[in-house]
Amino acid sequence: MQAQTTAIIVYDLTPWMWNVVGDAMQTHLGLGAEYEITRSIAYFVAATLISTMLSLPFDLYSTFVVEKKHGFNKQTAALFFSDLAKNLMLTFFLGSPILALFLWVIGKTGSQFYLYAWALLAAVQLLIIVIYPTFIQPMFNKFSPLPEGELRTAIEALASRLGFPLKKLYVVDGSKRSSHSNAYVFGFFKSKRIVVFDTLIEQCTTEEIVAIIGHELGHWKKNHVLRMLSAVQVQTFVIFFAFSHFIGEEAMYRSFGMDTMPVLIGFTFFQYLYQPLDSLLTFASNVMSRKHEFEADEFSKKLGYGKELASSLIKLQIENKGNMNPDPLYSAYHYSHPPLVERLNAINDPEVAPKTE
Repeated sequence: MQAQTTAIIVYDLTPWMWNVVGDAMQTHLGLGAEYEITRSIAYFVAATLISTMLSLPFDLYSTFVVEKKHGFNKQTAALFFSDLAKNLMLTFFLGSPILALFLWVIGKTGSQFYLYAWALLAAVQLLIIVIYPTFIQPMFNKFSPLPEGELRTAIEALASRLGFPLKKLYVVDGSKRSSHSNAYVFGFFKSKRIVVFDTLIEQCTTEEIVAIIGHELGHWKKNHVLRMLSAVQVQTFVIFFAFSHFIGEEAMYRSFGMDTMPVLIGFTFFQYLYQPLDSLLTFASNVMSRKHEFEADEFSKKLGYGKELASSLIKLQIENKGNMNPDPLYSAYHYSHPPLVERLNAINDPEVAPKTE
């Protein structure tokens, strides 16, 4: 939240919190300033808890007032707080050792730490991509094999037609939280899976769902995920390289109220300075993402599902009560997907003809 970030900067809350954590460690554990990694982890935990508590009223309002008002919210308060507890647990148990490892690498590798930190983050991101669908997602949702029938047969036939190495075909109980719907493809190498939300099955016909799967398989066929991951790695490298020129700048720390130079706090301050450039990169990322969406739509149309894809997009937009034709400048920055009107115009373009087989 912008207001929260502004208050943190204006009232020097970051150095205050850092000092509170340090004083507590010294008083109760006898750990001094030389234990920077331990202090950084304690700061990370405390800051995460405080930020979560400050955001909680807004999250509750968004879920149980706004989403409920528009007929989207399906989750109970018990499920909401269960999800919150699980997310915090994952944040602490995964984030703390990863943070400790990063700080250790930065402390040991000198002025070229950005190379090692970038390589480490790339490895961590790859690991999370691998374990997320198998170990993390099942903590929040139930994944069941899609029952035998017309839909399963049609999806398997499409996967076979395209040479997609489908190993698992799941339906996920998205309806226990929201009426929003989705379908996606994930997995590496020869072990790939397709997941369909139960809400999508309720809202669309078999042909429309197959058209959506055709769109998702278009992302796979055209290596969109690999392209986006590559772009993220370039951006990450630029961030770490730029930070290497700020990490030792005493003036940066002093300007935010710090009289010491801990790495974690320095990176936090650097992110504030980097924000204007990050906004430009967000725009560039959206341009790339939109291009991929148009290409995936075209792929599904060339499979012969143009009409069904268009009707499914209209249905989902109506179900989600989305803006069908937003302001171009607003959508260029805030939307990673093209607006519905633009997608329909592209799908209905007579120059993009379906392939005949």
